[in-house]
Amino acid sequence: MEENLSDQGQLPGDRLYTLYKAWSEGGAGLLLTGNVMISPDALTGPGGVVLENVDHLDSFRKWAAAGTSNGNQLWMQINHPGRQVYQAMGEQALSPSGIALNIPGFSKMFAQPKAMSETEILNVVERFANTAALAEQAGFTGVQIHAAHGYLLSQFLSPLVNQREDQWGGSLENRARIVFEVVTAVRARVSNEFCVSIKINSADFQKGGFSADDAKWIVTQLNSYRLDLVELSGGSYESPAMSGNAADPTSGDSTTRREAYFVDFARDIAQVASMPIMVTGGITKRSVAEEALEKQADISVDMLGIARALAYEPALPNKWQQDQALEISLPVVNWKNKTLSALASMAITKAQLTRMAAGKLPKPNIHPLFALIMGQLKTKLRTRQYRAWRSKA
Repeated sequence: MEENLSDQGQLPGDRLYTLYKAWSEGGAGLLLTGNVMISPDALTGPGGVVLENVDHLDSFRKWAAAGTSNGNQLWMQINHPGRQVYQAMGEQALSPSGIALNIPGFSKMFAQPKAMSETEILNVVERFANTAALAEQAGFTGVQIHAAHGYLLSQFLSPLVNQREDQWGGSLENRARIVFEVVTAVRARVSNEFCVSIKINSADFQKGGFSADDAKWIVTQLNSYRLDLVELSGGSYESPAMSGNAADPTSGDSTTRREAYFVDFARDIAQVASMPIMVTGGITKRSVAEEALEKQADISVDMLGIARALAYEPALPNKWQQDQALEISLPVVNWKNKTLSALASMAITKAQLTRMAAGKLPKPNIHPLFALIMGQLKTKLRTRQYRAWRSKA
């Protein structure tokens, strides 16, 4: 999850060290950071972390040390937001074809993107590789390339967003070209022992968008790219399935089905994958986790992401290993407006991260409207700080 807890200069500091040390000591086998951005002018939020040069590697080394203090893996999630950039941040958004976000009532919050030139595309590929190499120097044990949730690489994969007519658009093979180029460039810049993974959507949950069949083809192609893990999620800012709010029939009525939201997709894609498959989906119960990991017709998911649960109980892996039948109750926001509901749910979760980063215990009973308002106020403050920092660059 994205923490939005950077210190001055968009660097990791004591808050992120404290948060990841708590998760490391909680027994997770693998920790994935929230978004670390590959370029200072392309952030998903004003509190984001940026890694682009060696000047500040010491702060990243401290983060890596804190996040691996219990001997676990710590992979840096590296990303470019593309068109999913807030207008208030004052930067030029980029996308494959210059098509703006369409979120009724909220579209004006996001910058109008421009279609990327070939030079800009190749620059992004190089920046992904550069950030990955720096992550290894800092002591992280791997990286995850974020190609899901409607961010830039996901935008290239989507036929709704990518309407280019050159080698970067059109057929699925062309739309996926940038993903394959990024994976190749990253692998070429890091050691063989350093882990490289990717996060992709199982589907965008938008009519005419990136589909489950598309995801299956992508994973089949990635089999030859020496990836250590593929994580499957879904949705985008326009259809936030990753928050459990996509208008899709797979959610069902049962608690088990809602929690293991993407497991059915993952099992289908696992049939063609030679690398391990990880799936996320709001799992909060040990029984649901065990069921999701069970083989069905000799097909299984290898790893589960339980990030939201860890925001409310950082020691959950340890407690499950001790056979504690612990269940995490995630706050449910059922407002009529799905976008506001998703924002409020994320605001409550981010409030927990902020508390843990300050050395406090989670407090799940925060009112969603209060969390949303406070989150927006903090975002405005951080936006001013970000713009001041950029003006001095």
